[in-house]
Amino acid sequence: MANSRIAHVYRGTFIHSTQQTALQILEDKLLGVDTDGKIAFIGEGTELYRLSQTFGFSPSEVTQLAQHEFFMPGLVDTHIHAAQYSYAGTALDMPLLQWLHTYTFPVESRFKDLQFAHRVYSQVVKRTLRNGTTTACYFATIHTDSSLLLGQIANDFGQRALVGKVCMDRNNSVKHYKETSQECQEETCRFIAELLNKKYPLVRPVVTPRFAPSCSGALLGQLGAIAKNNNLHIQSHISENVEEIQLVKELFPESESYTDVYHKYNLLTDKTVMAHGCHLSDEELALFRETGTSLSHCPNSNISLCSGMLNVRNVLKHKVKLGLGTDVAGGYSASMLDAVRRTLDTSKALTIQDPEHDTLTFEEVFRLATLGGSQALSLDDRTGNFEVGKDFDALRVNVAAPDGPIDLIQCEEPKIILEKFLNLGDDRNIAEVFVAGRKVVPFTEPTAE
Repeated sequence: MANSRIAHVYRGTFIHSTQQTALQILEDKLLGVDTDGKIAFIGEGTELYRLSQTFGFSPSEVTQLAQHEFFMPGLVDTHIHAAQYSYAGTALDMPLLQWLHTYTFPVESRFKDLQFAHRVYSQVVKRTLRNGTTTACYFATIHTDSSLLLGQIANDFGQRALVGKVCMDRNNSVKHYKETSQECQEETCRFIAELLNKKYPLVRPVVTPRFAPSCSGALLGQLGAIAKNNNLHIQSHISENVEEIQLVKELFPESESYTDVYHKYNLLTDKTVMAHGCHLSDEELALFRETGTSLSHCPNSNISLCSGMLNVRNVLKHKVKLGLGTDVAGGYSASMLDAVRRTLDTSKALTIQDPEHDTLTFEEVFRLATLGGSQALSLDDRTGNFEVGKDFDALRVNVAAPDGPIDLIQCEEPKIILEKFLNLGDDRNIAEVFVAGRKVVPFTEPTAE
């Protein structure tokens, strides 16, 4: 191109969310991506000649989207257990605590084996990228080396990722899946240092106490200090089911609430994301708001393990940041499109129970899956929608993909095409996936070093 600063220019329909508008449709627009993968300009398609002069690109090199195509921001999975992917779609016959001891801990203990870890982690990163997840917030396991491997694999495939080495020093019945508080602390520090040392452009460590019942107060305090000293993200679980909340009361009798446990140990920050929160009180949500802590709504898992139904409308009323998560394998699908659908289903189920409940719209849930997720992970300065200066994390969606799941009967407007994709679409409709301007799907296999 005439000016190397502009790497690609696309012309067509762009659909995204802003802080003010749940759904903004930009028709016949030109969007330029610079060599750093950032959005350089957004302008009118009719201004092609002027823009090509200003930004120094050739009009003949513009990529034109077809009639049934559009670009949307990449999907953000704010909570997924990469290590549980091997048994996704099975083992959903128990409540949470029993489920962890019967299925989860025995499987996670296998990730000491780096070969096994490599196989599973490669599959989960590829599957989520194919499904349009450009940013994922991953739980790994207690094993430092295989957790580092997950970071490497995410980097190799070009996914934006937060990766957490799990910490747990109590309440685990599996003999070979344990650490002492000291080991948790030392290995977390090693994990953080080694991952940061790799200088991956899009992969960062996240401090990861599994949840209060599997961590001593001493360990929670240490992890709060580590996160603060390194200015890192924090992730954990909260108020997922009633039995778990009762257990937290027994283990931390001095705390006023489940939220108060984390607050006491400095684990609630504006870079913290807590999964589930089905049973949080209004007082607890006020503390979330005050500390800037985010919630990850995982509706498939909440229903699959019979944990509860989060009232998203109430969370949003409290002005708490909220994104969506698949929570594989408590949630059986690794697709964020499934998270969108289950979010709508849960909201409608709450309306069936209480006709006064204000049901979420598909436009609002679209925002939660994109911009909302980037806000929940405090990455919205870099990604989440199409704004000049942000990274180009995007899906090129073709609703009329050959042999795809959607039959278009007539020519539809972009809003209807988006709704059809959210309700009916799958990876066959996702023609291309971009992260920070780089095309990551279709895959080019990473080269072995």
